[in-house]
This record gives sequence, C-alpha cells and structure tokens, in this order.
Amino acid sequence: MTGIVFTPIGIVRSPFRDPRNMPIQPLGARGVRGTVELDPACAAGLKDLAGFSRIILLYHFHRSEGYALEVVPFLDKTPHGVFATRAPRRPNALGLSILKLVAVDGATLTIEDVDILDGTPVVDIKPYVPAFDAYPDERSGWLAAAGEDPRTVRSDGRFCDQGEP
Repeated sequence: MTGIVFTPIGIVRSPFRDPRNMPIQPLGARGVRGTVELDPACAAGLKDLAGFSRIILLYHFHRSEGYALEVVPFLDKTPHGVFATRAPRRPNALGLSILKLVAVDGATLTIEDVDILDGTPVVDIKPYVPAFDAYPDERSGWLAAAGEDPRTVRSDGRFCDQGEP
C-alpha cells in the first residue's frame, strides 16, 4: 500500500488541555462547548451546514504515539482488538465524534458535547443525518455487557503511558 497524507482543515478548541480525566465519548461531555477554527480558505465549504443539528467530526489523535492491536478500553477490563474499540492508540490515529452544532460564524463552528483535546487537528466535517447514520437496533458487541456508564467514565491515563491520546 502507499501512504496517505491529510492536511488539517482546522483545529478544535476545547476546555480539555490534558487527556487525563476528560470525557471518553460525547455522551459524557453533554453541554461542554468548544469551537472548530476552520482554515479560512475552507469557509465556503460550510455553506448550508447550519441547517444540521449535529456534525460528524473526524480528527487526528495528534498526541497519540504508536499503537497496540489489543487494548483494554475504558469501558472494560478485558483486552479487545483495537478495531473493536474506540481507543486512541490505533494504526491510523483517527478519531470521530458526533457533536451538536450550535452555530456557524464565518470559519468558526461552535460545537457542544465536546470530548476532544484542545488543539486537535480536524481532518473532515460531515453532517450527521439520522436517516443515514442511526442504527439503534444493531448489536454493540462486548459493549452490551460492559458495566461502565460512558456518561460518567473519564480518561484515566491508560493510553498516556505509551503516548498521550
């Protein structure tokens, strides 16, 4: 395979400066506001985005180094394959969050339910479309038996020892 190169289109601004003790999913960050500061050259790409209530934000785990193919995720005590988790130490350090879109102002998005580290580079933005993106009756693998509530679990640094998420 050949390499793939992405150029960040913006940066996330959030209250989270340290990966320890931050929410692990948007569900645990309800009401937490932040912004996406988009490269002004990309501002025209935001046309009509304000009509959507949520966005899918794709970003680079810029403080993650290396990866493991088996990890113990935040919501379990058992190792799982990294592709069966949302752990940040991945072969390609890409993250995804579905966030509430509060406002679009020029090249700045105000977002809510932010579970992302401040300074995180944004790779892409897509509108969340419930008819395309919601499958509430599907299986959720090992998570169905997980005893942890993702609304209350915080990052405990387990991915910081080998490189911060």
